[in-house]
Amino acid sequence: QVDVAAMARLFGYVDVTDSGFIAAVLTIAFNPLFWNVVARWEHKTRVLSRVFGSPHAACYCLGIVILMLNCVRSHCFTEAMKTQLKLEGLDCHWAYYSGLAILAVGTLFVISSFLALGFIGTFLGDYFGILMEAKVTSFPFSILDNPMYWGSTAIYLGWSLM
Repeated sequence: QVDVAAMARLFGYVDVTDSGFIAAVLTIAFNPLFWNVVARWEHKTRVLSRVFGSPHAACYCLGIVILMLNCVRSHCFTEAMKTQLKLEGLDCHWAYYSGLAILAVGTLFVISSFLALGFIGTFLGDYFGILMEAKVTSFPFSILDNPMYWGSTAIYLGWSLM
């Protein structure tokens, strides 16, 4: 049997009817769905490459759209965090600095991943037929399989704690 009392207590802090919370959930779910669907569609049809005149131009445009969607997602997340109740145990210096440390590690993973992959590698160049010469195995790929995803998750977790 499962004791749901702790989960019920936790959900007492989340107002799932808040429009900011709903917007954050929708943008968090939409972003990876969008870029994966568009990238797979491009891989099968090459429509974007033809429209933009080259796979590189199409990949750069998709990358810019992904960056803009990330700004919207981050804004919605921030606004949702402002309107939700805060756990009393997290209203202390320890939680703030722990969140800051987690955010810093996440930022390190995201930035180092971007530097290792470059813009095209980061923003789905392989779906446009633009392949890297070799698999990237340098830091942070030497310690994590998906450092960009783990880093992004750490950024949002750290942000939440702060």
